[in-house]
Amino acid sequence: MQTNFTPQQLADPGTARANEILRSCVHCGFCTATCPTYKVLGDELDSPRGRIYLIKDMLENGKVPDAKTVGHIDRCLSCLSCMTTCPSGVHYMHLVDHAREYIEKTYRRPPGERALRWLLARILPYPGRFRLALMGAKLARPFRRLVPDARLRAMLDMAPRDIPPPSLNDRPQVFAAEGPRRKRVALLVGCAQRALNTDINDATIRLLRRHGCEVVIPRGLGCCGALTHHMGKTDESHASAAANIRALMAEVAGEGLDAVVINTSGCGTTVKDYGHMFENDPLAADAARVAGLAKDITEVMADLGLREPGHAEPLRVGYHAACSLQHGQQIRATPKELLAAAGFTVLEPKDAHICCGSAGTYNLMQPAISAELKRRKVETLEALTPQVISAGNIGCMMQIGSGTGVPVVHTAELLDWATGGPRPRALAHPV
Repeated sequence: MQTNFTPQQLADPGTARANEILRSCVHCGFCTATCPTYKVLGDELDSPRGRIYLIKDMLENGKVPDAKTVGHIDRCLSCLSCMTTCPSGVHYMHLVDHAREYIEKTYRRPPGERALRWLLARILPYPGRFRLALMGAKLARPFRRLVPDARLRAMLDMAPRDIPPPSLNDRPQVFAAEGPRRKRVALLVGCAQRALNTDINDATIRLLRRHGCEVVIPRGLGCCGALTHHMGKTDESHASAAANIRALMAEVAGEGLDAVVINTSGCGTTVKDYGHMFENDPLAADAARVAGLAKDITEVMADLGLREPGHAEPLRVGYHAACSLQHGQQIRATPKELLAAAGFTVLEPKDAHICCGSAGTYNLMQPAISAELKRRKVETLEALTPQVISAGNIGCMMQIGSGTGVPVVHTAELLDWATGGPRPRALAHPV
């Protein structure tokens, strides 16, 4: 793609990076075949190729985007399926992230939309606030039909039936390895996950300790910055990320770390991109070091190898591949191989590469498209007649779980159970 940025525009690192990405696009359109919003809406401007044209025009002309341009970019899930499909290696993630930052700085949204985005940025990254919000949503749910805004109704629907109390395991501390220490790892305990499902971190800690890992929860660790990063709120996302980088580097400088373990794949994609996010910042070297240490829990377990699997029932597991895992981090086979090695029968649905519609805050800000994608994903998963559905991302788990009666658990919970841990709470009754 030919571009026409001025030298002054290219002096901005974000615009220079956007120029590189735009020039790598050859207009082939392969991305349209795997784009969820294009499949649902059928509009070229709701495909990656269409959005690339809009972003190019917006950035090249340095103009304030109009509502139409913003709408099409807002409807992007950032599922990154297009990056997996693209034969030219177009780094769409960096391009759309820069576009969202540009929109956030130049476009004035309607008051209601501004208020909603402000509210989400002030609540979701903070487990205590989020837990209180979930309690309020649970109380207000009986009155959801009186709520006129579909986005607010989606927020009410998000609250789980049972809101878990805070887990003591999420506090800063060190968990000793069981047996000889093979690795020393930090666990990113997350933010929204700590309010929605505390079983995931608990299972991850047990699993790692059982396999010889000393697990540290560093002091000062918080939200990875993904939620605000994808809203274009760069100052807020970078502040969260910088706090994590400093907390993790303190451990590196102390007793050292072999890995930063992440069990929410949406966070993993962002943390692994810290090197890019901070490449022009004094924290650049530390950010790159943390990004290099970041590993999904399944990557770490594949390296360690499962010890004495077979303690769990040999259930039929419908495996949902989170977009941030299969497209964002290019981790596809590893979770399925681990589940199979643990004794489960692993089943993969039709169109496994297509997003479930969760995508961070997408299900709250674009509820209609999200609901249709959820319906399609649940339909393909239930067609497998699984006894349990497994996923590696809390957002996907909440999204799919709200549309099916089949229990949905984290992959780490199943691996923990299979190697001697307790039966996942979602499987409290035999299936």
